This record gives sequence, C-alpha cells and structure tokens, in this order.
Amino acid sequence: MTDPPQFLRRLFDLAVATADPMRIVGAHLPARPAGRLIVIGAGKASARMAEAAEASLGPCEGLVITRYGYARPCDGIEIVEAAHPVPDAAGAAATARLMALVGDLGPDDLVLALISGGGSSLLCAPAHGLTLAEKQAVNAALLASGAPIGEMNILRKHLSAVKGGQLAALCAPARVLTLLISDVPGDDPALIASGPTVGDDSTAAEALAIVDRWAIPLPAQVHAALQQGSGVVPCGDARLARAETRVIAAPAQSLAAAAAEAAAAGCELRLLGDDLEGEARDIGWAQAQMALAVAAGMRPGDRPVLLLSGGELTVTRRGAGSGGPNAEFALAAAIALAGAPGIHLIACDTDGVDGAAEVAGALVGPDTLAQAARAGVSAPDALAANDSHGFFAAVGGQVITGPTLTNVNDFRAILICPS
Repeated sequence: MTDPPQFLRRLFDLAVATADPMRIVGAHLPARPAGRLIVIGAGKASARMAEAAEASLGPCEGLVITRYGYARPCDGIEIVEAAHPVPDAAGAAATARLMALVGDLGPDDLVLALISGGGSSLLCAPAHGLTLAEKQAVNAALLASGAPIGEMNILRKHLSAVKGGQLAALCAPARVLTLLISDVPGDDPALIASGPTVGDDSTAAEALAIVDRWAIPLPAQVHAALQQGSGVVPCGDARLARAETRVIAAPAQSLAAAAAEAAAAGCELRLLGDDLEGEARDIGWAQAQMALAVAAGMRPGDRPVLLLSGGELTVTRRGAGSGGPNAEFALAAAIALAGAPGIHLIACDTDGVDGAAEVAGALVGPDTLAQAARAGVSAPDALAANDSHGFFAAVGGQVITGPTLTNVNDFRAILICPS
C-alpha cells in the first residue's frame, strides 16, 4: 500500500458517491397521478433528490428545504436554504409554507416527500405555542448532551407540529410516498428526520424521561408543553392509511461499496457494523485497541487489514473547542495508537459536515502526534476541550469536502499494514 491516506480518502469518496441521489432516486419514482403531484422535502440530501426527481419526471410543483450551501437547480420545485443543526427563522418560515402547500389536497393527489438526515432542524414548526428561540435552545442542549440520535428525535417530535407523522396527516386524504436516505443506525423510517410522514407510538411522558435521563436543560415553557401532551400521530391513525415509505439509500450500501473496493485492492476486510452508536472518544479508543491487536499478530507479507464501520456517534460537550463526533473519534484513536507504525485511519461524515463545522472529518497516521508536537499542540488537551477540529487543522489532518449533497452518516476505516 504505497499511499494509505490517499487510499482511505478514495474509499470515503466512493461511499459518498454510492449514496448520490442522482444515482438512486429515479428507480423509485411513481407515475404521475390523476390529480396534482406535489413534491416536498427536507434534509441535506433533499435538494439533490428534488433535482433527481425532476430529471425523470420533468418540472414539478413543490417546495424543499435544505441546509445553507446545499441548494440545487430545479425547474419547478422551489428550494429554500435554512440552518442546520440549530433551526432558524428561514427554516420556520419555509416549513409553514410547506405545510400550507399540502393542507388542501384530495384523494387523487400525490405527495412525493424527499426526506434525509438534517430534516429534524430544517423542518421547524414549534408545537404548543412554543417560540423559535425555545426550539433553538432545546436543539443546542440536545447536541451537547451526548444523547443518541433516536432519543433526540423522540424529544424533537413531541415539541413539533410537523414531525412524528404530523406532516403526512396534513396531506390526507392524498396519497403520500416518502423516499428516505437514512442517516440513523438501524434505518428506522420513524427516526430519519424525526419521521414527519411516519406514525409514532411514543408519548410525551417518554420524551420527558429522556430529558431527565440526559439532564437536558429545558426552558420552563418547553417543559410545560411536554406535560400537556403532543400532536404526534400514532401508527394506526386513519390519516396515515395512504402513506408509504421507502428507504432508498442507507449506510450499509456505502460501506459495502467501500468494502468491495478494498477487497479488490488486496485488503482483508473486518466489518464492525453500520449502526454503531456511543461516545465518539470511547469508540475511537476501542477501535484503536482492535487495530493494535491486529497489528501485533501480523507478519511480513500478510495482507493489509481494513476495519470498516458506520453509524452515528455522539459527543458530550466538556469544553469550548470546535469539534464533531468523527474528528473526536479520530483524535481519541490517535492518542491510543501513539504513533504505532503501519496504522492509518479516516473518520468522516458523508454529508461533509462533522458536528456544526464545515469539515467532514479527519485523517490519522503514524506521524500525527509527532506533527502535533512540532506544531505545539497537545492531543490530550484538545480532546479535553472538545477541540478536535482545531487539533487536526494544526496538523494538516482535516478532510474538507464541501457539500456532498447526500447523508448516510459516519464512515470510519482503519487500515493496518504489516511492518
């Protein structure tokens, strides 16, 4: 393996390309209905999905909300950009318009919903008279809590007028077909973008239990709203009878493409799962220990070994630095590897945004800590401050892609070459 960092970056780029909506949306599009076809959507991949839909169907009526910088050219579908991961006024205004667009449909009409990760913040319609500022405070607290994405999204649903099946209920009696690009472990449609078109049997009481379990600080009005219940639509609700969901891209497919490429290059593959969850620094340490154990058992002439994993890790905020779960995973792994020869890794988010920064993730090699020493930065201090992006900026290890226009969550690969 002559250039391990370049090889790992090639695997990541392939994983992203495998989930490009232009490659996958067309095969799942319906025929035009007798009535109106309305295209709606939200998420980091939604504008690209809308572009793909119009490439097959021609100009369509509709509105899609995506992250700033992720818009794509469409002929009929309006693309609105808004904030992620904390919602803003642009997202709230666009969500109100989207809800109005589907509020007066008939049984001959069809709503095509294009949903991907990031939709939880981009679809912003506060429930119970809550304010945008209160929703922003909750989102910021969630992102710092270390709670897994599934529990975050349960809370988000019960504070929303659009999530947890409520958007599909607004569309009734029209038919609703939702195409989903999954960014959640397990690919549960109810959790992707907090399931705006998928029923949910969770309760506001369960949401309050999540608040207590993760010690999430809530404004008093938000806590009171949860005690009053919510508008989340149960799975068996008649308004969802004509709602169908399809997951058209998921992390497993992207990991499989990377695995096939690595196998063709002569690597021995060890797949650790596409649905890993947990604290990023803990998983980074654990996977580094696996890599060290593999390296200890290798002999000259052995094939390189590649450890592949996906999922969604979390970060509990302890410091004031800039970081995300992929860079924090990589930083913790670099510390544990301590410059071990022959071990390289990449950890990136397939949407190009790790945490809230315009950085996809990071690369680590045997010389990472030596580069840090030359740059005068301390890896343990950076980890303590949650400043993984700052650390990798100093050592030249950042991976910056710009908008990838898709989102199948984390991609992690550790390459172990024989000495």
